[in-house]
Amino acid sequence: MKASTVPPTPPSVVARIAGLPDLSIEEMRALWRELFGSDNPTPNRQFMERRIAYKLQEIEFRKVDPSLLERNKRRIKALVETGKARKLDRDIRLMPGTVLTREYQGVEHRVTVAQDGQYEFEGRRYPSLSMIRPARSPARAGRGRSSSA
Repeated sequence: MKASTVPPTPPSVVARIAGLPDLSIEEMRALWRELFGSDNPTPNRQFMERRIAYKLQEIEFRKVDPSLLERNKRRIKALVETGKARKLDRDIRLMPGTVLTREYQGVEHRVTVAQDGQYEFEGRRYPSLSMIRPARSPARAGRGRSSSA
């Protein structure tokens, strides 16, 4: 498996996003004008926070992967034109530091994407998500032949 070259979100961006709820509405409007170059189209604070958070990440990650925005624009255009979403390439990797959470039988299981593209679960590393299966979960039904006959 090829190691991902995309770094996690910088702390400064995370801090700015985390601080959005603490800004006054006037500060939010000023930040909106700074980021988008126009007045915000709605007085809805939640909308403003989400769009600003997205824009801050977009600006940061454009530095890391300049083609990301262009790829997304092409996907959106294809979706609008055809009404169907094209399957994503299998080569797309999750960002290192991403935490995947799943609840199984009332227990929350967390998998963290490692810097080298592997996955950490309960102190062990796995090369793929499909190799992670909690010990208590049943094996997948229908795999292989039944030995009873």
